[in-house]
Amino acid sequence: MEIDSPLPLLGGLSARQFMRRHWQKKPLLVRQAVPDMVPPLARTALFDLAAREEVESRLIRHGKSGWTLKHGPFARRALPGRQQPGWTLLVQGVDLHDQAVHRLLQQFRFVPDARLDDLMISYASDTGGVGPHFDSYDVFLLQAQGRRRWSIGRQRDLGLQPDVPLKILSRFEAEQSFVLEPGDMLYLPPRYAHDGVAVGDDCMTCSIGLRSPAAAPLGADLLARIAEAHADALQDEPARAAVHYRDPTQEPLATPAAMPAALQAFAREAVQAALRDGDVIDRALGESMTEPKPTVWFEQGESPEHWHAVALDRRTRMLYDARHLYINGESFRASGRDATLMRRLADQRALGRRDLAGASDDALALMGDWCEAGWLHAE
Repeated sequence: MEIDSPLPLLGGLSARQFMRRHWQKKPLLVRQAVPDMVPPLARTALFDLAAREEVESRLIRHGKSGWTLKHGPFARRALPGRQQPGWTLLVQGVDLHDQAVHRLLQQFRFVPDARLDDLMISYASDTGGVGPHFDSYDVFLLQAQGRRRWSIGRQRDLGLQPDVPLKILSRFEAEQSFVLEPGDMLYLPPRYAHDGVAVGDDCMTCSIGLRSPAAAPLGADLLARIAEAHADALQDEPARAAVHYRDPTQEPLATPAAMPAALQAFAREAVQAALRDGDVIDRALGESMTEPKPTVWFEQGESPEHWHAVALDRRTRMLYDARHLYINGESFRASGRDATLMRRLADQRALGRRDLAGASDDALALMGDWCEAGWLHAE
């Protein structure tokens, strides 16, 4: 992606200017970010997705009795009528199921792929919304159909309403308000309070959410991956090379249940030795950030006899660093021309005939495995 050219998506700012001026700093309202906007998915197709087991969906209603929340899947007859006010259907990860929605998400790849999460579509009847709230991550709110009024503010009081199935702010204070028409977009940094209310029927909003992993759960996931990788490495280690605990100066004890301090120090050093290996941590992070969501599955394919062009499946997550490739929760060492080729595949999500002509037999064999797994498709 060209990062220094003005983009209509960002109101004439280049990606570099946007990241410097607005990213995680202040909101940006863009009128006609997507000129002549056409909904990337029809309402009926969205409702069909909400009826599927593997698709995460929620139905939120607000009326005289307060807020209600139900989780899908939803049969079509279980959804309220279009003319009934005050309801919203949220369908998560629509980019995983529809190619047009996936292409729309690709327009936001000036942000690192490791941070891009998914594209959620909100369909609401008149006055429908999810209440004033804040997110812990950046979000782009693109109006696809109908109109929605957004009220936003730098909320200091983050207290939530009690006994409500949603995280709704108790004392929301709006500083600005905008009505978004189809093609308009609002960017909000993390923790910027906002409240979106549909103005009229058939209100469809695309929410491009960013991943912002919390330190504690990310650390727990990385530690589990590092422990598993280190355990596998130790099992492969020759017995003669294994280091065992020794205590030749141990004194006899009258309190045999007391844990020996030397054994504790030995255990701490064993763990710290694994954590000192930056390569292990990098691999665990890359595998974690490309791990498919539990509801994602791939259809098996075939390795091609002749390589003309390939493209990553829209559900495939692929990243790289200086030493590794990461794809769908797995990591591979890469260097030289093959590494350059694979990085191009990750960045462009496709390779043409000229690219593939220079691929080594090892690279073609690896891509053949990915084709069979359904992660990559030959054209």
